[in-house]
Amino acid sequence: MKVFVVVLLLAIVASMGQALFAMSSGPTTSPRMVRALTLRVSLSVALFLLLLLGWHLGWIEPHAVSR
Repeated sequence: MKVFVVVLLLAIVASMGQALFAMSSGPTTSPRMVRALTLRVSLSVALFLLLLLGWHLGWIEPHAVSR
């Protein structure tokens, strides 16, 4: 589960980098940038749902922050 979360986070960061490169090297409404940002949002939603599912099924457990 942890490995899958890390892979999704890295894919989100890579998609953000791809969108930044597309934005800086062309028009701001380029299809490449729109696809990269759509992929990032989709991956972020998938990660959120995966975390909720993992919590619901007991695969991950939240813990209190100690002070």
